[in-house]
Parts: sequence; C-alpha cells; structure tokens
Amino acid sequence: MFGFIREHQMNIMLALCAICAFMGVMLGFTRFLPKKRKWILIGMEVIATLLLGFDRAAYTYSGDVSRLGFVMVRLSNFMVFFLTSAIVLNFNLYLMDLIASSGEKSDSIKRLTFVSVGAVLGMLLVIFSQFTGLLYSFDAQNHYQRGPGFLLNYIIPVICPIIQFTVICKYKKCFSRLIYVSLLLYIFVPIIVGIVQIFTYGISIVNMAMVLVSVSLYIFTYLDINDEVERAHELEVRNLQSEHESMKRLFDQTATAFVTASEKRNEYLTGHSKRVADVAYKIAKAAGKNDEECDEVYYSALLHNIGVIDLPDSLMNKLETISEEEFEKIKEKPLFSSEIVSGISEYPFLAQSVKYCYEKYDGSGYPEGLKGRLIPEISRIISVADAYDMMTSRTEKRSAMPPAIVREVFVKEAGQQYDPAFSDIMVQLIDSGTLNKVDAEEAKLESELECNEYRDAVSVGICVEQNVSKVSFDCRKDKGENVEFSAPSIILFDSYDKRMHSDANSIETFGYLEYGELWFDGHHVSTASRNMKVTVNEVKHDTGVGRLLHDKNLEHYEIVASRYEDHMSLKLIGPEKETDIIVALPDRSKASYIGLTGEHCTLLNIKNVQTEEKIGEGDIERICDAVSYIDRLESDSPNVQIDRTRSLSTEAVEVKNGLRIEFYSMSLPTSNLVWHCPYIVLFYSDDKKVGGDGYKEYALIKLNGEVSGEEEFAHNSFSMKRGEEFAGWSEWKELNKKGIECRVDFTKHGDKVTVITKNLGIAIENTTTIIDGNHKVYVALTGDQVALTDIRIRE
Repeated sequence: MFGFIREHQMNIMLALCAICAFMGVMLGFTRFLPKKRKWILIGMEVIATLLLGFDRAAYTYSGDVSRLGFVMVRLSNFMVFFLTSAIVLNFNLYLMDLIASSGEKSDSIKRLTFVSVGAVLGMLLVIFSQFTGLLYSFDAQNHYQRGPGFLLNYIIPVICPIIQFTVICKYKKCFSRLIYVSLLLYIFVPIIVGIVQIFTYGISIVNMAMVLVSVSLYIFTYLDINDEVERAHELEVRNLQSEHESMKRLFDQTATAFVTASEKRNEYLTGHSKRVADVAYKIAKAAGKNDEECDEVYYSALLHNIGVIDLPDSLMNKLETISEEEFEKIKEKPLFSSEIVSGISEYPFLAQSVKYCYEKYDGSGYPEGLKGRLIPEISRIISVADAYDMMTSRTEKRSAMPPAIVREVFVKEAGQQYDPAFSDIMVQLIDSGTLNKVDAEEAKLESELECNEYRDAVSVGICVEQNVSKVSFDCRKDKGENVEFSAPSIILFDSYDKRMHSDANSIETFGYLEYGELWFDGHHVSTASRNMKVTVNEVKHDTGVGRLLHDKNLEHYEIVASRYEDHMSLKLIGPEKETDIIVALPDRSKASYIGLTGEHCTLLNIKNVQTEEKIGEGDIERICDAVSYIDRLESDSPNVQIDRTRSLSTEAVEVKNGLRIEFYSMSLPTSNLVWHCPYIVLFYSDDKKVGGDGYKEYALIKLNGEVSGEEEFAHNSFSMKRGEEFAGWSEWKELNKKGIECRVDFTKHGDKVTVITKNLGIAIENTTTIIDGNHKVYVALTGDQVALTDIRIRE
C-alpha cells in the first residue's frame, strides 16, 4: 500500500486539495450552521487545503537548485510544519464552540486553553527552527533533511488531541452520534498515522490523513445538518398534527355537545347520532377507507340528524305515531340538517352527506328519490348505520330488535333499501359480534322480582343446555285479604332476546315460542311442547332441600335443569313437594329458556349456577320419538337433518370439472330466517371431513345469497341476482319450508372453482381462487334448520 501511495501521492495530494477547497466553498453557501461554527469549519478546510498544497509543492521542488526551487522548498516546508499546529488550534476552536452551543457549562476550559497555547507554541517552534535547524534543514542539493529535534514536531499533533479526547468523552452527551464519530476520527486517525509516519520516510501520509479527516468532518457535519433539518421538520409536522388533532377534538366536542343538546328533546333519541357515527366509522374502515375518509364518514353520521332541532315539539314527542301530513314535515329534516352544516366550510362534504342519508338504494327514499350510486357514498354508509341503530335501540312502542332479525333485514334489503356492498359489511360486523348492543340491565338475571298479577313480571331467560344448571331463590308470599293464590312458577320458552313476550308483534319480531308453564306443586300447562311427563314426590325435610328458612315469611326453592337434543329435564324443589319433569321440545333446532315468575309474591336472592356436569345420551328419558324430516328416498349420499347452524354436513365429494350435485331441500317447520336453508362448503382436510384434520375452508355459500371464506386460503368473487321469478323473501321462506329441488354445478380449472346455482329466483355464481397451493378441493352440503334428502352426485 505504501508503494502505491509513494508512486501516486502527487496525484492523491492534488485530488485531496481540490476536494477540500470545494468543500470550503460549499460551506460558504450553508445556511443552517451558526455563523461562528461555519467560519471555523471553512478555516479548517482552507488550512487543510494549504497544508496539502504546500506539502505537494515541497515534493515538487525538492532537489531543484534554481532560485525558485530554493524559495519554494523552504516556504513549502515552513507552511507544512506551521499549518500542522494551526489545524490543531482550529479544531480546538471548533470543539469549544460545540460545547458552548450545547448550553453546558464547561469546567474543562483550562484543558482546551492549554491545547490552544500548545498549538501556538508549536507554530512558534517552527519559526524558531528556521534559524536553528532544530526540526529540519536542507542540503546542498536542496533536499529536505530531518533535524535533531524532529520528534518535537509530533508533540503538538499527538499530545493535544489526546487532551481534546478527554474533553470529548466528558461532553459526549452534548454531541449527536454523527458529530461524535467525526470528532473521534479527527482525533485518532492523525495520531495513528503520525506514529506510522515516524517509521516511513518519503511520503506525507500524516498530512493526507489530516485532509481526509477534515473532509470527513465536513461530511459528518453535513449529515448532521440533514438530521437536524429532518428532526426540525418532524417536530414541525408533529406540532401541526397536534394542532390539527386539537382542532379536530374541539370540533368533535362542539359537534357532540350540539347533537346531544338536540337529542334531549326525545329520550329515545339520546345517544343515537353518536352510535350511528361509531357504526358508520366501522363500516367505512371495513370497506378499506383511509383515516381521513373514515373521519369524513364519522362526522357526517354524527351530524346526520341535527335537523331535528327544527322540528316542532309536537312531532318530537310522537315520532312513532305520526300522520301522513306530519311525515311530510319529517321529510324536511335532512334539508334542515344540510342547511345547518353548510356553514362549516372546513368540511364541505357534510352538507351533501347529511342531505341524502335518507335516500334508498332503489330510489324510494327522500328528499329527492335518488337511486343507486347517484346517492353519495357517505350517505349510503350512514343509511345502513342509521337503520342498524334504529332497529337495535329501544323505542316507546317496542324493545330493541335482536341481532338475528336485524341481520335478516340487511340480508333481505341489500340492493333494495341499502347499498349491497355496505349492507354485506354490516352483516359481517353483526356476525363478528363487535356491534351487538346488549343492555347490561336487560341481559343480567334479576336478583329480585316482584310479581303481582300472574306473568306481569318475568325474569330474563335462563338458558338450559347440556351442562346442568342450578337455580335457587327465596319467595315471600303476599298474604293480603284479597289474595286468593300466591306462588312462584316458571315459563319454558324460546326467543331471540331471552325474554317472554305476549303481544303479537313482539312474538313475531323476537321469534317467541312458549313450550309450557310449570308450578312447584306439579301443576303444568303444555303449549308448544310435544309432551310433558310430570312426577310429584313429597319433600323429605331432613335432606335440607326445599327447607323452610329461619324467616318464616320466606320459602326456599330450587330448580335443576338440563337438556339433551330435543328433551329437557327439570327438577322443581319446593318446601313441600319435589317435581320431576321431562319436556319433549318441538325439535332440536330451538333454544330453551326458563323464565321465573309468579303470582302475588316476591322472589328474592335469585341465583343461577351452571355446573361442570354434562348430560349425555340416555341420561334423560325419551318420551317422544325424535322428529325426523329425512325419512325419504336416499340416493348417492346419506340424508342429513341439520337442526342448528352447520350442526351436520353431508359426505364430502372431490370437486372436479363438470361436477353436479342435485338434492331435495326442506327448511324445518320451525325455521323463520332467510338463511335457514342449504349451504355449500368448499374446503380441504386430510380426512375429507368438514372440520377434520388440517381443515381449511375456502368458501361457504348460502343459497339465500351470502358467501364467506377464510381469505388466507382463498379469494372469492361472488355475484347474486334476483330474477323475475323471485316472489319476495316471505314467499321464498314458505316455499323452502314446503320443499324444493336444488341443483349446483361446478367447474374447476387449475386453482379456480366456480359454483353456479339458481333456486326460486335467486341466481348465484361464485368463483373461488385457491391460494394455499392445494390441488384437491372437496365440497359438502350443510345448512341451518334444513333437511337435505335424495342427494344425487353427477361427475
């Protein structure tokens, strides 16, 4: 390496001089450095340039005995030795400026002052050497010769940087990472090279090293400036974002306060707009909107109902019982809302969004009867979110609708009242369970229940499942003069909201079905149950069950309940009698709940504990045969009756191009939702079973026009069209209960599987693209509350 440097050092010196000079000029244009530091750095680059320039001249004129050579050799060598100490002095000034600008109080100023004095002494020593030849001299041929005190010249470039290093270490935290690295290079590279220089004659590696570290100082300073600018920019951006967030919070708080005030005119509207905004935001997020677009949706939804402030009190107090003339006034509400928010110039989208949020996808809405995509997108999202909250909120005339009924509305009205894309997202959010509003007071089992007339107060339903449940309570009977009968009782039922219902509208809305009524003395009434077997025994008080309490006005009661498939077992334990009851339910598809009630009594200390004990086959006496709707012709695959969502499935078949499956489908008599129909499952598993080992589900296609699948395994492209023969969802459900013939056709090309089927006017086509690398795809039939028979497979 030294041979290469010796051979090319003149060119290397020239190049380094040019680089140093260029960087000095560039520093002159820099505006982001403090003025003092900029001139110090320029001085360092100038000194480095002159140092190497004169060093090169010393080599160039060495041995030249002309008058010019005589002068240039002496001048060049003087400047080289003089500027070596000068560059140490300049670096010392740079270091002092860095520490001073950091705001730290420097108690190391004495050390840095000592370095400055030492550098000045070094320069004076060079001047002294000109008269004594202490450091160097020249022979008759005008060649440079080391003097007896040559090594004295290395005291300043070696000792002074070591002292500077002690200061750098002390104030390390004051420097950025880049500046700290550049300082270390500036300190140690010349020292190391200087030691090598002692043993290397004829090349000027120390001076070249000094120039290189000067260049590195410029480069690292420039990089540090960039970092500083970036940090300043990031800080400015953060400040702007903070200011923006602050303004956003202010707007949000103001808008929320305004909306809250307007909704106080009707207790059933309280919180409506905020809930709609939250749901609309989630729909927008699920639709792939960015944060800014989601915020636009949120604030439009928050203010969509602000027009109620212009409605008269006479309308606000009877929103559910208005006349046609009054409804025309209600239709002006979105116009009022649009007019109110039109003054918010920062959010110009608000006025349009709130104006059209009551339009319907089929054109039947108001105020202008817009249709389809002519309705602004934000308005279409708000329409779905608003409908969801209205249905799931309690009103003066009805309770909140259960999720299953709300879900069915969005399935049925997709493409009619609501944008099908956003309606599908709403269904997915309902299925995920993240939106289901549950009133804690309504969902929790009451601890006390005051019953006057029979059934005027009924507890929330206690679910009866395979795990044994133990219910207990104390009863205080009313002993008034006009009280002829006082006793607790229970109601067995099923409903979507786990509540007992008595009026026709609620019974239909909540799918209420009452199995029967039971008393603790053995009396019973069977309604929708197929049969009841009741056995009454006298209580043995020494068992401690059904005992009288210390308070003679209280009696203790217990219920032990469990269920297996379509049979339910109950043990009712009272103070005097113990009653064993077996109930045969209509079929296996329905849920079963116990509602506590009574007549002229108060139930206290109500508790329910679900045990770990699980009932199995044979544990409950069967008093009725299982209800079967598959006692029909059986073809290529065994018939299946699916009582609950995907509780069973048919045998799987490998999907091949041209596969066709035909079957007879009948929704069970107790079915009442549009998705109580057959489903098609595309999947893979090692054992060819749905839910088996290595199970991967590619697509679940419901014949009512829904599709889902695990996106990590496959992508689905789905289309559903309602033809002219589609007679409406009510007729569709009734025809499914009567039974229909179904046909499903499959095509398979590579990793794509297309499923085509058309039933009762619902035409479905879905293409599943497999992305997990599996070449085998299986299909099976399943469903919800449906019987599948006469299954024919054509390959």
